[in-house]
Amino acid sequence: MNKNLKDFSILLFRSVFFWIFACFLLIVIRYYGIGEEEGRTIRENYEVPITEWFDILLYAGALLGLLYALVEFFLEKIINNKFSLGFILLIKLVIYLVALILVTTLTTFYFEHRMDIDLPNNQGWWQTSKVFWVSVLYFFMSSLVFSFLKIASDNFGSGVFANMLLGKYRKPIEEERIFMFLDLKDSTTIAEKLGHFLYSEFIQDCFLDLNRIVNKYDAQVYQYVGDEAVLTWKFKKGIYKFNCVTLFFDFKSQLQKRELYYIKKYNYFPEFKAGLHGGKLMVAEVGTVKKELAFHGDVVNTAARIQGQCNKLDATLLISEDLLLPLNLNLNYVVKEVGALELKGKQVKINVFTINKV
Repeated sequence: MNKNLKDFSILLFRSVFFWIFACFLLIVIRYYGIGEEEGRTIRENYEVPITEWFDILLYAGALLGLLYALVEFFLEKIINNKFSLGFILLIKLVIYLVALILVTTLTTFYFEHRMDIDLPNNQGWWQTSKVFWVSVLYFFMSSLVFSFLKIASDNFGSGVFANMLLGKYRKPIEEERIFMFLDLKDSTTIAEKLGHFLYSEFIQDCFLDLNRIVNKYDAQVYQYVGDEAVLTWKFKKGIYKFNCVTLFFDFKSQLQKRELYYIKKYNYFPEFKAGLHGGKLMVAEVGTVKKELAFHGDVVNTAARIQGQCNKLDATLLISEDLLLPLNLNLNYVVKEVGALELKGKQVKINVFTINKV
């Protein structure tokens, strides 16, 4: 519940901010329209100052932002996985059209009361109003922009898209980061039993549960590779409140909440194993046809190698000593030393520990 509230709060803030800005832009365009009568006057011998329009845009933008956030959040959280994309788009179209009629009608009533003027807002007024249909077109074009920004942000990760727009990673930058390689246990056996179609749905469900908690622990999904997910944190965010460790155990709890679902649909309950390591590496924007962030350095390779030792050591979570020391875990976790391991491709042995929750 807390996570849903946090997600909605973030969406609401972004939505209200965006729609107030969109209304501001529309009013600037309208006010400085073609000729004074087109842009500035709404009745003979009465010119509406632009400051009055700005006051109204706050109400209209806030209302649109609230409605937009409610619709997007409800459809994404409640019915997104139950209906086809086409049906969901149709629902959105109807809701937004009704919402626009209500918002514009309320705005005209407010305008009439405030400025003591008569505006067309009788029943069905919107059907023949050119201004209304221009506003509808503007709304849907703006919605496309908002959706593009949201999709881009989701694909690149929180904060990454903005940095790429600003060109922060055009040249390689050194960062201190934590990496977790999260891999499905007994994946080959499960894939053989389920078949490729059902197995794909199985993995999809697992990562859906993972995505429900990723933002809660300030993690970024770097890659999905088959049945493996690669997560990353900026070092301080990963250390803070043991985010990089707590996420793993919260993910296990999230899966356990849906154990009956997994058993009923797949006859298998997913178990994951993970390896953690942190340190300095280089971050750079790569590609031209398809851009993405790439992490170059020994940290990524070492985290993957540590995860690869989980089966051999019969462990679910392994962590390097280099990362364990700054974490300073509390008594809620049991840490046991495995010893110095000789990892593939590394000349120096890495001291590794297991972590379990009390």
